[in-house]
Amino acid sequence: MFSNRTALLIAILMFSASVGAIALRPEQKVADLAGISLETMIPKQFGDWREEPQNNLQVVNPQTQALLDKLYSQLLARVYINSQGYRVMLSLAYGSDQRGALQAHKPEVCYPAQGFTLHSNKASPVTTPFGEIPAQRLYTTLGPRQEPVTYWFTIGDTAVQGKLQKRLVDLRYGLTGQIPDGLLFRVSSIDENQTRANQMQDQFINQLLQAISPADRQRLSGLGDS
Repeated sequence: MFSNRTALLIAILMFSASVGAIALRPEQKVADLAGISLETMIPKQFGDWREEPQNNLQVVNPQTQALLDKLYSQLLARVYINSQGYRVMLSLAYGSDQRGALQAHKPEVCYPAQGFTLHSNKASPVTTPFGEIPAQRLYTTLGPRQEPVTYWFTIGDTAVQGKLQKRLVDLRYGLTGQIPDGLLFRVSSIDENQTRANQMQDQFINQLLQAISPADRQRLSGLGDS
């Protein structure tokens, strides 16, 4: 009986070691298997929203251009306006390799780096017909500029919140020998009323997700069909 248990323990340890070795040596980038184009993925008009290309609102870009080029494969920044004249700023940052230094930077770090004051930062899921997105909501100010922010990260086709969830998704990809890509989705608006800003940003997100294909919605939010 002792020898059988010992043999089983050795087999488990050998299996764990082999799995760990695979996870530590991913070779195939997910981005090489399924390309992505933010410019074509995100429509310029959907629901009650349309792009306002000549707007003077500045979408916060917290890093230098050289660092942005190093961190991300694609960037997209647009300002949208609805029929009531309310504006939402959209910022997407996509990286084909989310390991180590290439992991997307969090807005709660980047906004203060640009001189903003961070007043609050809390987890607040965004409810959609396709499920909930594990998002974060920030309230930031820069002088008279009051800017509530909603954002989330996706790793591959999964929205993640926190280091543990990210590591679990990284492990899942690593077990298949793949290097996951990642995306930072961020919307914000200049609004002194945080409740209204959150509601308008949620409306914007919902109408955007309903306007794109299921495959694009999965990559953008981690949500499949309802």
